[in-house]
Amino acid sequence: MNIRTTILFRVYIAFGLIVLVAFAVFAKLFHLQYVDGDKWRALSDSLSIQEREVEAARGNIYSNDGSLLATSVPEYELRFDAMAIPEEENDYFNLKVDSLAIKLSGFFKDKSSRQYLTLLKQARNKKQRYVLIKRAVSHQDLKVLKNYPLFKSVRVGKERYPGGLITERQNKRILPFVNLAARTIGYKNVKENIHVGLEGAYGEYIDGKSGKRLMQRIAGGVWIPVNRDIEVAPVDGADIISTIDINMQDMAQRALEKQMIASNADEGCVVMMEVKTGEVRAVANFTKDKDGVYREKMNIAIAQSAEPGSTFKLASYLAAIDDGVIDSSTHVNVGNGNWPIYRHTIKDSHAPKKSVMSAQEAFEQSSNVGITKLIYEHYKDNPAKFTSKLHAFGLDRKLGLQITGEGAPLIKTPKSKSWSGLSLVQMAYGYELKLTPLQMLTLYNAVANNGKMISPLFVKEIRHLGNTVEKFEARVINEKIASDKALGQIRGMLEGTMKDGTGKSLRNPLYTSGGKTGTAQMADGAMGYRNRKYQSSFAGYFPAEDPKYSIIVVIRNPRNGYYGASTAGPVFKELADMVYANDLNMHSAFNKKKLNTSALNTKALTLKGSREATQKVYEQLGLKIVNWNTIAQNDSTSSTLGVPFVEYQIKEGVVPNVMGMGLIDALFALENSGFKTSVIGKGKVIRQSLIASQKLPIGTAVTIELK
Repeated sequence: MNIRTTILFRVYIAFGLIVLVAFAVFAKLFHLQYVDGDKWRALSDSLSIQEREVEAARGNIYSNDGSLLATSVPEYELRFDAMAIPEEENDYFNLKVDSLAIKLSGFFKDKSSRQYLTLLKQARNKKQRYVLIKRAVSHQDLKVLKNYPLFKSVRVGKERYPGGLITERQNKRILPFVNLAARTIGYKNVKENIHVGLEGAYGEYIDGKSGKRLMQRIAGGVWIPVNRDIEVAPVDGADIISTIDINMQDMAQRALEKQMIASNADEGCVVMMEVKTGEVRAVANFTKDKDGVYREKMNIAIAQSAEPGSTFKLASYLAAIDDGVIDSSTHVNVGNGNWPIYRHTIKDSHAPKKSVMSAQEAFEQSSNVGITKLIYEHYKDNPAKFTSKLHAFGLDRKLGLQITGEGAPLIKTPKSKSWSGLSLVQMAYGYELKLTPLQMLTLYNAVANNGKMISPLFVKEIRHLGNTVEKFEARVINEKIASDKALGQIRGMLEGTMKDGTGKSLRNPLYTSGGKTGTAQMADGAMGYRNRKYQSSFAGYFPAEDPKYSIIVVIRNPRNGYYGASTAGPVFKELADMVYANDLNMHSAFNKKKLNTSALNTKALTLKGSREATQKVYEQLGLKIVNWNTIAQNDSTSSTLGVPFVEYQIKEGVVPNVMGMGLIDALFALENSGFKTSVIGKGKVIRQSLIASQKLPIGTAVTIELK
């Protein structure tokens, strides 16, 4: 075989192999297309089309007074389908795209109209159907954008084409009052499995039910909706009605933050609870950042178990009185305020005024020696009787709150491994045990509530679409923690503390209150108590004759003073004063007891002004409403007493008579009549620069003098 023949033979073999491979490829393609086609098409669809979850709008959280504490605000990601108008309608697209670019540039002000035009035209040239225009667009902005050219549906000739705007909704959680009760409202982080506050505790209600949407993967790994409409619509979450009162919460946070700044403290909290219902009206927590700013970083009131110090003396006295081993008149020798026991010395913070005190006086002066001697004397042979009493109060158990993260209480017994000969003495005045501020407040609230101990309530109702899903009432922990006799004596001690004891500087003459100051040394890890850090606290209730609110304040490691009355007490006083001033229902009892209103039922020293406002004030004070205009005409003394209201009509351009009015009423009358007012002095109006009943141009200047 010559060389030529050999070469041709090899060529034929190679050609034949190529033909065979080609036939094999065609055969395989035929098999894939027509035999296994359905199988592979289904697999392709499963890889390029997926069902994705559509997040539901989370339910709102409301305060007790109807204010919105947390809500979900929709935000939209805007994309553009550049091929929504078919290629054969290029003329129409080119006619409108300039207008769209100009409008987008003017609306967002982030790019020039030329940049937007380039983006839109490039998307058209590349036949892109999912071009990003803008992220985080509000619902209000979206309503405007929907009407832009090429975004809205349009009729071109005989055909109607859908708009090119594609929106994807995300829900952004916002707190309208920003930091008010932020830690109690909480948050939920699904990725890290973090559930905090009401958001976390009631997530199953608030979250709602996710919807479903088919998404298709296109070139570049981008997922776009298969259809314009969602296949399965999400179901929005339920609303939570909390017990928080937004005004009281604001008062609490302001009072606490102000005092923490003044005392240069590390952290602190305040809680206010309604006595009868257990509903928490305000809870504020502050921790100082490295930059010296106080922020809500931890729910100290709920989570932080610590030695309470002297506020715990309430429990010790109540246990001893209820057991019948002492009463408020029992005497105790406190000596010079020092009592050595078990190689340890119990010390009073101040030298006692007398060496022998009654139990009432020892409580009012917060004598450490007094309570430790009383408890040691009566329980040293059977300390389990004392600790069992504390357990019977319910102090050894968690409160079972609606919010997660409650700190565990610690009330030792003689069987505890750490029990020593000193434990009974230490527990008597609030050491070698642990309670959270809210657990401590719950005991004080029980004393104010005639012995009924109830678990604090943060949520009172769940609603969906306006319909009640579930209602909550406070759970009773202990129907009666002590006898009426013991409760009466301990309330007398608490009220005596505010009149004659360590809390007398916090007393308000307009209402009565009961409370207890507390100052405790804080253990500092391995250093123990050597670093001299303190916790200042105050717990109490008001008004004492019919308690409506209980409050606890705890401030940790203050550097400018640390006694309970001077550090934590002012927060109690400021909050109680503000709540009392804003709650007219609490005033009636005081008015009936303190005011002799017989003279005021016919004549009252007041300013001339609005009939409606005057009547409202007099009704709240329980005073008789009389015809003051008749009195003004017939009573010669009315000129000195004043006329509470007058009959007048405000007319634009007519000068009103504001003589005798206060500033608010005078400004209201003059400004609504159209006059520009300047003011001199304070008190009631004694002179006005324009004569009453004159008709003058709108905007004329008038000066009023008050004295």
